[in-house]
Amino acid sequence: RRWAPNYGVWQDEWQSILLLYSSFKQPLGASCVDRLWEVTDCFFGGSFDIPVESRMRLDRPYCRVDRDALRRQLSPKDEIEVKNDGDGNANYRVIRSNHISKATAVNIYSPAGSMVHDDSGSTVLLQSKDGDVTQVRAKLIVDCTGHESRIVLKDDRVKSIPPGFQIAYGVLAKVDESSIPDSDYAGPYYKEAMTLFDYRTDHFPEGSKELSKAEKSPTFMYAMPLDGNRIFFEETSLVARPAVSFQECKERYLTRMEHLGITITEIEEEEFCYIPMGGPLPAQDQRVVGFGGAAAMVHPSTGYHLCRAMMASGSVAEAIRKELANDKNFNPDRAAASAYNAIWSPTNIAQRNFAVFGGEFLMKQNVEGLRGFFDGFFKLPLELWGGFLAGWPGLPNNENHETWWARLKFGLSFVSKLPPQVALDMLVSIATYSITEGVPLPQSVTPLLGLPDGYEYKEKSAAVGDVAAKSEAMKMIMESKVEEVVPVAF
Repeated sequence: RRWAPNYGVWQDEWQSILLLYSSFKQPLGASCVDRLWEVTDCFFGGSFDIPVESRMRLDRPYCRVDRDALRRQLSPKDEIEVKNDGDGNANYRVIRSNHISKATAVNIYSPAGSMVHDDSGSTVLLQSKDGDVTQVRAKLIVDCTGHESRIVLKDDRVKSIPPGFQIAYGVLAKVDESSIPDSDYAGPYYKEAMTLFDYRTDHFPEGSKELSKAEKSPTFMYAMPLDGNRIFFEETSLVARPAVSFQECKERYLTRMEHLGITITEIEEEEFCYIPMGGPLPAQDQRVVGFGGAAAMVHPSTGYHLCRAMMASGSVAEAIRKELANDKNFNPDRAAASAYNAIWSPTNIAQRNFAVFGGEFLMKQNVEGLRGFFDGFFKLPLELWGGFLAGWPGLPNNENHETWWARLKFGLSFVSKLPPQVALDMLVSIATYSITEGVPLPQSVTPLLGLPDGYEYKEKSAAVGDVAAKSEAMKMIMESKVEEVVPVAF
């Protein structure tokens, strides 16, 4: 079945992507966005004396990316439906096959011979659905198969926390507007605003088991009004470990719709969203370059990924191109390390470590804690909260988070905006997390512990030992008068 993801992005972040892609002569065009909302709404009522009907409006435009238009824009004309081996405008060949390899150790794969690296590149076997096997030779392999890649190993030499999971059930639906008194709204959702969070739980009966579950394992409604009576609704668990079930999200979506008086007349698409967040980074010294989910590039606190990956693609492509240009002295180990370092430089890893703590803190919150958290978060200046949600070099406002001092200032400002009990919980969590998980969080907000190790290529020193001692021993052996006959079997 066709996979139907929906991508939402902040307009200023998308503008930065347009500028980047135009700079290397790959303009994306206006067709890649099919809906723009000038404002973004949130509902955090029901706790901390915030009325249930209270609406927080963010004056920051939000966009929906047209996934099909984006794919067309990024594909050479003759490669949209591949029926050739790269004729026409194509600069590459498309082979619709799967790799059959599984990494068992760094640069070792099963079955034997399915992927082999040497000093000039790599050889990989690909298998089509009908069983045909194609051998492909490449100078470098980039893996974009997602977080649970079979050929990119995660780093088990560094202590890390398992990923959390964002789970969501969504529908692109048509709603019955015949009984709606104000056609500018669908229930409480204003059609000229994108609703980012609705964390209210008043759609569950007081004292019910359903309410108790929703308070302990919260989900929120995410709503994108499109054209006419078409709206994308998605009931989302922001991050949890273990994951909230899809069925639970679907049932909560149905209960919320009934409570809000929103009648669905037709469902055009269903979306099942599964996003691993956080977890270990790729192991070092790998020859296969992970990118996107395979390199754990998803924001560990929010699940945002598209703009991060698209922004990172420029620096990664530049690093690879630089290595490939050095044809006579091409070193695939150095090329892979350079690509990884373009993704996870020491400063990027430090920023990620700060966000990983954020994801862990969010996972332990009940619905009251999350309402207080986000109500305080969006009371910060836009350049502070916007920079945290982006969290990648080149995206807007990231300068407010890319140094230890900037992150420390953000943290202190944020705690001051939180309700007292959420602020206290955060301070206690910072202390306990630093004790249990060690260096990463303190390292991200102080200069005392330096920066994490990156992926920069280090020349392997030859194991030559002490040449002078060995030369002396050889000379003395040759001069020795002691001889012994040693039986040789061949």
